[in-house]
Amino acid sequence: MAAILKTLKLISDPSRLRLLLLLEREELSVAELQEILAMGQSRISTHLSQLKSAGLVEDRKQGKNSLYRILDRQLIDLLHSAGSEIPEAKDDARALQLVLEKRRDKVRGYFDELAGKFGRNYVPGRSWKGLAETLLQLMPPMAIADLGAGEGTFSQLLAQRAERVIAVDNSARMVEFGATLARENGIANLEYRLGDLESPPIDDATMDLAFFSQSLHHALHPDRAVVAAARLLKPGGRIVLLDLKRHSFEQARDLYADTWLGFSEVELRGFLDSAGFGEVRSWVVDREARSPGLETILAMGRKHPTA
Repeated sequence: MAAILKTLKLISDPSRLRLLLLLEREELSVAELQEILAMGQSRISTHLSQLKSAGLVEDRKQGKNSLYRILDRQLIDLLHSAGSEIPEAKDDARALQLVLEKRRDKVRGYFDELAGKFGRNYVPGRSWKGLAETLLQLMPPMAIADLGAGEGTFSQLLAQRAERVIAVDNSARMVEFGATLARENGIANLEYRLGDLESPPIDDATMDLAFFSQSLHHALHPDRAVVAAARLLKPGGRIVLLDLKRHSFEQARDLYADTWLGFSEVELRGFLDSAGFGEVRSWVVDREARSPGLETILAMGRKHPTA
């Protein structure tokens, strides 16, 4: 009876319960649990030590790391029942999926490092601008919604190949400025519209691509903005979120009128999942060398073809 009571006491702690729910699905290292749970290393190690002493988990060596797993399989039904009451469990499951993708995709780290070297040293004729222009020319003609476009610099680049681009921003001055530039430069397939990210003035199911470039962290309700983007996409249409990774540079609120200090990959994937997008993927695509060292995440998804 004492052992049962000890077990129940241990798993009554929400943090330990979240940890056990993850270990029931997959063997994980302390570092991976840190990434998923956003907890400190010492706190996680303490929880694991308590669970190991109670005979609920065990560890095994894999190279320099220790992988932890559930030892008492009789716990599983109890965990699932209790886990339904943990509000963070759904986000933990998304974060676990992301960690497992990174574990499988070790090559990604190499290409991240390779991309960081591009343009660091001068090589005649090699530049990010040249590469971007090349990729733009390979893009098939599409109807594109640039949501939170600002003055529309990216909209103007996309318009080179797009069938049409609708740039939406909630600043009348930005819209006026961008529209003037488009007229002066003869960009006939680019239209600027005044509107909000959460209710963009675009007809339902008319766009092939919805694009948020560093605009989602200005939205009051970013999840609603993603849902609104799904509405305006055709079946099979794609969404691209390019935004800052969660950071602690508080000055951004005053300097750039940021509502949110970025997002985690799990949060961005959660927005896409909740809005009904499939084929969801994400990467950290840039890390600034200069302080405050902000990082940029690219997240993508596709609207169901029969939606």
